[in-house]
Amino acid sequence: MSERTATIHRRTGETDVTLTLTLDGSGGADVSTGIGFLDHMLTLFAKHGLFDIVVQAHGDLHIDEHHTAEDVCICLGQALDQALGERRGIVRTAHSYVPMDEALGFVALDLGGRAYAVFDADFATPRVGQLGTDLVPHLFESIAAHGRLNLHARVLYGRNDHHKIEALFKGLGRALDAATRIDARASEAVPSTKGTL
Repeated sequence: MSERTATIHRRTGETDVTLTLTLDGSGGADVSTGIGFLDHMLTLFAKHGLFDIVVQAHGDLHIDEHHTAEDVCICLGQALDQALGERRGIVRTAHSYVPMDEALGFVALDLGGRAYAVFDADFATPRVGQLGTDLVPHLFESIAAHGRLNLHARVLYGRNDHHKIEALFKGLGRALDAATRIDARASEAVPSTKGTL
């Protein structure tokens, strides 16, 4: 099996992002976005998904964090899509429950090529570190749209917004790890009765 890895470079008038994702990694992360909490989330996403990820992002943080965080997640979705290639032989669907102290997060996903996102979580605070909590749903939506996956993320309960968001990013990593695995029984077949994704 060829190495499932991809590098995406996105440069706009607002950001300059380079992101490399290796699906069959060991959980290594070298992430620098200028947004500390996002760096933390991407690092634990890689650790729990056993992906290797390198991110270098420079953006207009003097305005706010929106453009940088959004473009990083666009790149993450594009890298996932590119690294999966034709998606032959993958498990395709998976889910993960992740507790983080008092919070419980749930992520279910389908790598069938149909982009859709459902995000169900309430946050009590406007920010966690340098990241606005109102951006978190949009980040998951950006990953789903550009990764061509059906993504459902939900916080079942919790009090602390850091814990809630962390549970979801860990859940995303774990669900993607399971869904992207190669199933030897599939004999590199496309995982769809249609014969195509």
